[in-house]
Amino acid sequence: MQRIATRVFVCASVIFGVLGILVVLTQPDDNALLSKLLMVDVFVILPSFALSVARKYLSDKPQSRL
Repeated sequence: MQRIATRVFVCASVIFGVLGILVVLTQPDDNALLSKLLMVDVFVILPSFALSVARKYLSDKPQSRL
């Protein structure tokens, strides 16, 4: 069950990132370019963080704790 939930979490994270980038890029041009780039950056960082956390639960090998 945990494996299924983790896979759903991974898919949701990827979809969140893709949809977020599409929303930012399709907004009207009244926003500055820097503002759009910062928002795209958020929609790249959040899913990548979520995927790195999910990788911990999907890997078969136990990971060492520091």
